Amino acid sequence: MFSAADLVGTGAALCSMASFTPQIVKIVRERDASAVSLRMYAVTVTGFILWTAYGLMTGSWPVAASNIVCLALSATILVLKWRFSR
Repeated sequence: MFSAADLVGTGAALCSMASFTPQIVKIVRERDASAVSLRMYAVTVTGFILWTAYGLMTGSWPVAASNIVCLALSATILVLKWRFSR
């Protein structure tokens, strides 16, 4: 059975992962990422790299796995920002 902490953590991870999807869809549809802050996403990607490392170093697979997904999604936005800024 899952504990209350597991349920809260799962909900938080799902919300974090889902939060990037609308931005990716908008950028791809409009082929425009001018409203995206390059600095903010660079810091966000760095944060997810560090959280992933923390999860791996502490053996917390839920932390590592959810942050790997968030890293991939936020890195996608960063790549789209660079691609459509040219």
